Amino acid sequence: MSKGILGKKLGMTQVFTAEGQVIPVTVIEAGPNVVLQKKNNEVDGYDSVQLGYDDKKATRAVKPEEGHAKKANTTPKRFVREIRGMEGFEVGQEVKADLFAEGEKVDVTGTSKGKGFAGSIKRHNHARGPMAHGSRYHRGPGSMGSIAANRVFKGMKLPGRMGTAKVTVQNLEVVKVDTERNLLLVKGAIPGPNNAYVVVKSTVKSGQ
Repeated sequence: MSKGILGKKLGMTQVFTAEGQVIPVTVIEAGPNVVLQKKNNEVDGYDSVQLGYDDKKATRAVKPEEGHAKKANTTPKRFVREIRGMEGFEVGQEVKADLFAEGEKVDVTGTSKGKGFAGSIKRHNHARGPMAHGSRYHRGPGSMGSIAANRVFKGMKLPGRMGTAKVTVQNLEVVKVDTERNLLLVKGAIPGPNNAYVVVKSTVKSGQ
């Protein structure tokens, strides 16, 4: 059975082990979440639990959102996601950070920081050409492909907007769980700026 929770990246810090080893950790405010809806295979074609996190102002919520949240006896949420494979939860139930325990491995999904418009060297890690005066090729994207195609093929690595993409970091260890403040301390870095929303799920690589 998989499990997951929605949260917010608060920032990074470090903790010390009993042996004095320094561990860099990311602090995630994990919950409290509310189960807004349960989906099942008979009606929806798959099984999942829809979670909501972070209350939305009443003035910003539309009527369908209000009605959807009312079924779970809660208020509209700013961040709503579905987690597949979660069992044993009912509509309206709260999900908190104690869903995970110290030592567990998790996958964290977030939106990476936006870097704006970037060239192919920065965006795709291309190598540049010689910087000599006669080179005539310095930081350009290189060949566009065959001349006979008369077009540029899809997927060509060219300049464009960099970042602001969905990124998942896998197999991170939960170093500490603060049940009072609903905090998860996860070893290493996770995508996105501080105060960005993230999804924490049990890892798919647990057997490795």
